[in-house]
Amino acid sequence: MNKAVTFRILFTVGCAVLLALTLNYRPIDRYIETVKIKSITADKPIAGGQEDELRKKIDEWKQGREEAPINAKVDRVWRAIPGYNGLAVNVEASLEKLKTAQTAGPGALVFEEIPPAISLEQLGAHPIYRGNPQKPAVSFMINVAWGNEYLDTILDTLDKHSVKTTFFLDGSWVKRYPELAKKIAERGHEIGNHAYSHPDMAKIGVERMRQEISKTQEVIQKTLGIKPVLFAPPSGSFNQSVVNIAHNEFQMKTILWTADTVDWRKPPVGEMVSRIEAKLGNGVLILMHPTAPTAAGLDKMIQDAKKKGLMPMPVSEVISSKRLR
Repeated sequence: MNKAVTFRILFTVGCAVLLALTLNYRPIDRYIETVKIKSITADKPIAGGQEDELRKKIDEWKQGREEAPINAKVDRVWRAIPGYNGLAVNVEASLEKLKTAQTAGPGALVFEEIPPAISLEQLGAHPIYRGNPQKPAVSFMINVAWGNEYLDTILDTLDKHSVKTTFFLDGSWVKRYPELAKKIAERGHEIGNHAYSHPDMAKIGVERMRQEISKTQEVIQKTLGIKPVLFAPPSGSFNQSVVNIAHNEFQMKTILWTADTVDWRKPPVGEMVSRIEAKLGNGVLILMHPTAPTAAGLDKMIQDAKKKGLMPMPVSEVISSKRLR
């Protein structure tokens, strides 16, 4: 047998072995399926049978990828808890996308948010202590009536981490320090109402309640051109009359907190950071003030939140039913 014949025999046997190995390798099935689908998703009209095949694939791919919406509710402990949008596959949009997709697979699915049947607004006048426990977001909200010397450090730390939050401003403070208030707003942070003179809102009459909220709204609007939609009662003191007035007369939500730094007591920074780290979770609102402990510990607290997969953001976004993208 000459060398040429021997080479041809060996070459043929080698090809047969390679083909057998290839056909028994599972990813080839996915490759063939992708080629099949791409062949019917070329830039040309799709026949009825081919479209039916694509719809079946979409039905397969969406299994386990959709989520039902969660209704807002009034909880015995946490009071008003926001809802959370569901997630569903838009079959028609997915079908259109598949017609021109480079790769056919679950990545071509088009999702849309499905709002809950019961929204936060439908619950009426209730205080809010947290966001939905399924939403991986937190807010390091800051009440401001004093502590000017720590604001720049806090703002710089927020900028360092590209974090926007909510500053609840005392009305008389805004009147005394309009430039500082403008600095906070110009850095892109949400502005809330923290009453005018830091009173105990639960111990004053309803007319004084109105004045405290309305005077602060007026000075913030005049100074910043912003109309706050969130109200944080000083020291967390409130009663149902306060919540009703904020809600019914000023279209404002009353905001409390889930976790408290208690930074006004000047705790050791490490102790404060550890206490907050233990309470970080989905939908948590963290109360802070412009103090030395917060200025020193904010960087670590933001890092801790991100390590847990939580996204720091303004209060209005945490309590929104919108999903994070």
